[in-house]
Amino acid sequence: MPALIRLLRPHQWLKNGFVFVGLLFGHAWHDPLIIGQALAAFAAFCLLSSAVYVMNDLLDREQDRQHPKKKHRPLAAGTMNVSAAIALAAVCLFGGSVLAVFYAGSAPWIFFAYVAMNIAYSLGLKHIVILDVFIIASGFMLRILAGTLGLGIAPSHWLLLCGLMLTLFLGFAKRLSELNALREESTGHRRVLEHYTAPMLDQFIGITAAATVISYALYTVSAETAALHGTRQLILTVPFVLYGMLRYLWRLHAQGGGGDAAQELLTDPHLLIAVFGWLLLVLVLLR
Repeated sequence: MPALIRLLRPHQWLKNGFVFVGLLFGHAWHDPLIIGQALAAFAAFCLLSSAVYVMNDLLDREQDRQHPKKKHRPLAAGTMNVSAAIALAAVCLFGGSVLAVFYAGSAPWIFFAYVAMNIAYSLGLKHIVILDVFIIASGFMLRILAGTLGLGIAPSHWLLLCGLMLTLFLGFAKRLSELNALREESTGHRRVLEHYTAPMLDQFIGITAAATVISYALYTVSAETAALHGTRQLILTVPFVLYGMLRYLWRLHAQGGGGDAAQELLTDPHLLIAVFGWLLLVLVLLR
């Protein structure tokens, strides 16, 4: 792809799909107004997250040159100049802010909190062990809040718990993938990696993976869930979640994957089947 497009990392926009979770589990997919606001929230996060990616690439271009994959990014590889990258980030930031304020629901502060948090992350918080992953997870949680609270849909405690556990799992898996890919040069690329070890990250991943599956399974069988959705059959979706988690772990440990959740989903047919199988079954059960 052209350097301008690659700098935006459009494949990462898949992560912004978290804003649609509220539509699904809040039974709001029949309301055209809320659907329009959700689409605007998705578009706003796409623009704002791309602005954040450009900023990160600007700040980290020297470290990225030491990474076997990131060295091919436009700024690290020198195929995109700094002034053009700054202009692109400014356009994305402006466009995303306009959508957030005027079209994406009633809580624009969520979008600005996302930008502010990522600026703080890029300027220093990414070097604080464990907190760095919690900040990554917080970005996903803000997407969920934009698609629930921002649209007038009350987010359930179950939804927030499952979302937090899943995103922490993905964050720690990303750190282990980076540690394995870079080996002894890991701290030269990302300073926080000197505070992590593979056995430690394996424990963190095991805890958050188990918590994700257990919290989701408990959600599907709770009386509150049955009353809200009018079905006790959501437990049938648990195998898809469990298979997807185990497949991701296999990709992490046996295939050297796990560093980019969006890329893993786009390139692994088993993960695609697990996600779309889960989504299709949920739609059938909640219709």
